[in-house]
Amino acid sequence: MKQFNYIASAKKTLKIESDSIKSISNQLDTSFSNLCDCIIRSKGALIVMGVGKSGHVGQKIAATLSSTGTASIFIHPTEAAHGDMGLISKKDVVLLISNSGETDEIINILPSLKRHAKKVASITGNKISSISKRTDISIVINSGKEACPLNLAPTSSTTNTLALGDALAIALLEAKGFSKKDFAYSHPAGKLGKKLI
Repeated sequence: MKQFNYIASAKKTLKIESDSIKSISNQLDTSFSNLCDCIIRSKGALIVMGVGKSGHVGQKIAATLSSTGTASIFIHPTEAAHGDMGLISKKDVVLLISNSGETDEIINILPSLKRHAKKVASITGNKISSISKRTDISIVINSGKEACPLNLAPTSSTTNTLALGDALAIALLEAKGFSKKDFAYSHPAGKLGKKLI
């Protein structure tokens, strides 16, 4: 039996995903700037929400933001529907992540989110989706095809959202003049913290 070429497969995936990331840099528009301004002006936290793979990516985005000077937490939409909505205040900005823009768990709580938060923003792959149309700030990134050969498993789309989250964190870090000293303050332990302190 012929051995499968794992490296060729991996290279193909990496090429598809790297091309996809390049494509979203050309898709950024004023909605990205509007989200950055909204977060900078906010007196509260950035609440990130998503379900499934979008939720996992959202947790990483919230963690990166918090460690780079933007107070952020991840709340699962289902938990929000069962009491965690009480964590959100009128000072907070909510960022919803849904590639399809049709995630039921998010759509079901949108009216409550709009009552609780200062602003509700979204990152979707569909500008005419329910979530995109019903949020105050809508960022739309078209990832094209997934790296998955079945075009089913979230791959390019999740990589793009993760990269966009990093771009958001760094844009805010630079706008705030976040320094190494500030970074050390939020990293009291671990190799990074020890190196800076």
